[in-house]
Amino acid sequence: MRSVRQCSRSACTNAAVATLTYVYADSTAVLGPLAHLAEPHSYDLCAEHAERLTAPRGWEVVRLMPEFEDAGPSPDDLSALADAVREAGKARRPAEPPTVTETARRGHLRVLRADDPPSA
Repeated sequence: MRSVRQCSRSACTNAAVATLTYVYADSTAVLGPLAHLAEPHSYDLCAEHAERLTAPRGWEVVRLMPEFEDAGPSPDDLSALADAVREAGKARRPAEPPTVTETARRGHLRVLRADDPPSA
């Protein structure tokens, strides 16, 4: 499923759509599509901050895409989510053996007691 990473800019809660990487040796800032994985030395930016990006004086900005827009969930993402929900609904907890009884319940926790098996 598509990542829901946020923009790296302070106080921005928008979804990230681009990744900014600095190439210090070339004095270049490279702005490209959102990387598949978050890297420690790169910055994720929302569409607004990606469009307004400027580089320090003497640096060059390389934009690998002319526009960055959040595409939102794709039909594949929505189908995968629906399939996961269906599978989770199908999963059934195995029944307790007949020698185990529930004696108390608090929220999602249960207290079980194992009955002594019949002596042969």
